[in-house]
Amino acid sequence: MKKIYKYSILACAILLTACQPKSEPKTPEDKPQDPPVAQPTEPTLRGETVKLQVTLPECKGNTCPDFTVERLQTNFPFIDQLLDQQILDQLSKILDVVGAGDSAASSPQTNEQKQSLDIQAQRYANSFIKIDEELKALSSSHQISLMIKPKILQPKGKLATVVLNSSSYLGGAHGSTSQRYYNFDLAHQKQVQLHDLLLPKQKAKLDKLAHDAFKVWIVDAKLANNPEEYEQAWPFQVTNNFLLGEQGLILQYGEYEIGPYVVGLPRLVIPFSELQGVLKSEYLPKVDTAAASTPVATDTRKS
Repeated sequence: MKKIYKYSILACAILLTACQPKSEPKTPEDKPQDPPVAQPTEPTLRGETVKLQVTLPECKGNTCPDFTVERLQTNFPFIDQLLDQQILDQLSKILDVVGAGDSAASSPQTNEQKQSLDIQAQRYANSFIKIDEELKALSSSHQISLMIKPKILQPKGKLATVVLNSSSYLGGAHGSTSQRYYNFDLAHQKQVQLHDLLLPKQKAKLDKLAHDAFKVWIVDAKLANNPEEYEQAWPFQVTNNFLLGEQGLILQYGEYEIGPYVVGLPRLVIPFSELQGVLKSEYLPKVDTAAASTPVATDTRKS
């Protein structure tokens, strides 16, 4: 009887095992995957403009003076500090036209004032208001204005670029404008100058290319038929104010640098095709060698 009982238990165990669902074999997809390798992210310049807080006297009407200065706040403090100083330099330069910059800049500064761009800008705003008061005392109905504003043009790449735009009208015959470009290597956190782009011993070649572009600009702008005669009044010079555009190296000039006021802010463009062997390769557009080496299909049909 005991044997029959043991055999019954063994038979039930076999039956239960047979009824269990079979586990499916693991496919390669079921194997644990290695975590993806994190790709190094390209540094990107991000920021916003913030209007400086200065106090102006209450005024109503269309002759109220307009003083608007903005600074850039980015994720790269070294850029913010550099541009803050450039903004102060621009304020001094603009107000020096009428002799106001010296008095504003000569005021004693405490450590707190040196650290606050708002406080320093207020000193220039005070000089600006003084100019307005003097003009109105002369029965002038002009509205004077001063504007400085930075803007991120190229946020990433080999060169990140910021432009500092400024304009002013202080009651003279006409106003004044400027565009100043600042280029940065974000990976190494430094400003890049024009000479940093050049291959060794290529400064003379770049100067010649820029001079040639200057001569073409003279003729195209119909400033003179003979560039040599034009240069007697407006001699050529290579500026360090530059940016890399889609077509080539852009040299940006200010008012009265290479021409009369009527030409505004002249630009000279040197195509990238002429800068091979002059600029370092990392500053030139990458050429798709695979596409360039693809043979061009020819028409074999006989006419």
